[in-house]
Amino acid sequence: MDRRSELADFLRSRRARITPERAGLPEDGRARRVPGLRRDEVARLAGMSTEYFTRLEQGRAGTPSPEVVEALARALQLDPAEREHLVDLLARPASARRAPSAPQRVRPGLHLMLHTLEHVPAFVVGRRTDILAANRLAREVLTDFEALPVPQRNLARYYLLDPVARDRVEDWEQIAAETVAMLRLEAGRYPNDRRLADLVGELTLRCPEFTTWWNDHRVLRRTHGTKRYFHPAVGELCFSYETLQPPGDPDQTLCVYNVEPGSPTADAIRLLSSLTAPAPRASSPSADSADPR
Repeated sequence: MDRRSELADFLRSRRARITPERAGLPEDGRARRVPGLRRDEVARLAGMSTEYFTRLEQGRAGTPSPEVVEALARALQLDPAEREHLVDLLARPASARRAPSAPQRVRPGLHLMLHTLEHVPAFVVGRRTDILAANRLAREVLTDFEALPVPQRNLARYYLLDPVARDRVEDWEQIAAETVAMLRLEAGRYPNDRRLADLVGELTLRCPEFTTWWNDHRVLRRTHGTKRYFHPAVGELCFSYETLQPPGDPDQTLCVYNVEPGSPTADAIRLLSSLTAPAPRASSPSADSADPR
């Protein structure tokens, strides 16, 4: 990833969305060649010179102080994920930053917790939106990740490339675009991650909408929300989801799809669980019940 061009494109996209009125600036009567704020207006709001902001936007100003980053984040009205992305892009050159190398592994205790949540879908997401583990109901509601080769167990690949997802995921376009924004955030954090770059390349080639969403430079970190699916066996499913970060690996997230008690989804999930429950193992006869002959 070219850090300078990424930084310039991100800052341009953020200032383009803010009108002078929204920023609290009076109209000066000058014609605007581009939408949003001009560089001099952002600089004024952030309390810096236009020349310095221009050098920042072009990646020629070195690493700014935390105070400068905060002033710029306020001027551009960045949310927490956007501020995090800005910090990543303004950090030391990408060539000096390490790419993640060690494979991620889910701790046994987290595996146990995952399968203890047997009445709701739950799964663990890692870097690049890789699915590191998923319980039975998660595999039924989304797709059977365990049946896929390990490199293909990925949430972004599922939402954007699996034709079943387009039919099964309600509000598919919104969910897919949000997933791209999550990948954008990670690309800023790990600019040297070859596997992430390969994933972006594959999505660019195989998903017609991906390039448009990627070029929006939107970044997102979802911690809770609502997801809706349509399952062919039980119909519509509506979940409120929450995410938790287990200690020890900040790049792992446990995602749990909660079900409202007494709701149609609760009934549907019970039915789905019963329809897909593994067959009980046949027990071997005990010594007491064996035929004495």
